[in-house]
Amino acid sequence: MSLGDEPGYPETGHTRTRLPESDPYGGASRRGGRSSSRSLVTVVGVVVLLIAAIAFANRGGGGDSPAAKTTGGNGSRPGTSSTAASGTRPVETKSDGIPSGFAQSQQGAQSAAANYATSLGSDAMFNTVERHTIVQTVADPSTENTLQSGFDADYSADFLKKVGLNPDGTAPAGSTFVSRTLPVGTKVTSYSNDSATVDVWCNGLFGIAGGTSTTPVTNNWFTVTMKLHWNNGDWKVLESSQKTGPTPVTGDNPVSGSDEISRAVQEFGGFTYAR
Repeated sequence: MSLGDEPGYPETGHTRTRLPESDPYGGASRRGGRSSSRSLVTVVGVVVLLIAAIAFANRGGGGDSPAAKTTGGNGSRPGTSSTAASGTRPVETKSDGIPSGFAQSQQGAQSAAANYATSLGSDAMFNTVERHTIVQTVADPSTENTLQSGFDADYSADFLKKVGLNPDGTAPAGSTFVSRTLPVGTKVTSYSNDSATVDVWCNGLFGIAGGTSTTPVTNNWFTVTMKLHWNNGDWKVLESSQKTGPTPVTGDNPVSGSDEISRAVQEFGGFTYAR
């Protein structure tokens, strides 16, 4: 029905843990004072490894080797063609601000799924009028009413109050609401000329940046599965679901303050995605 049973992934109980200033894998504490010769050997070793890795990846004329032809099925490693950008340009047309006019191909379906995931996971979904516009734009006519009623139930007044938002889905005065879905990669699990199922691996940001916020901005990893239908010259959403992960290890970056997060949200715009 929706992007998951927890729209906007406002999970509670998240705790950000800073790692100590030491080797998290059991080594000695970080320290300086290594000799310049040892540092030089380390740098040279890294450079050699990088050169070797690049040479290995490019051997065989760019795709003639068995590894380059691997599709990733049956537990095999994906080839470069399945993870690298295709070079296909993003679509240039939009409907109500949402990219549209995707190609009737696997790449087109993946691009559509990635762009629809960003729209259905955006802060606009928390406003009734904007939510209806998004759903009407991306949904297949056969399931539009079902998707609409499902999303309306998800983004109820009680839910908005629970996450600290005003009834219209905006943040309290002096704070900034953040809800962004950032696709990392896509994968087609089934395809025909008029239907496709696409998994979109995403990182998400959700919360309210502000000095009095009780729901600080956190990040989440999840996979959105979209069932698409080719209708009237474009891919449309029949159904979407969400599951947690795959989730990488959290880095040791220092946490930014609410002011810095607020500025970033206002200054950094989003993208139109293409596979």
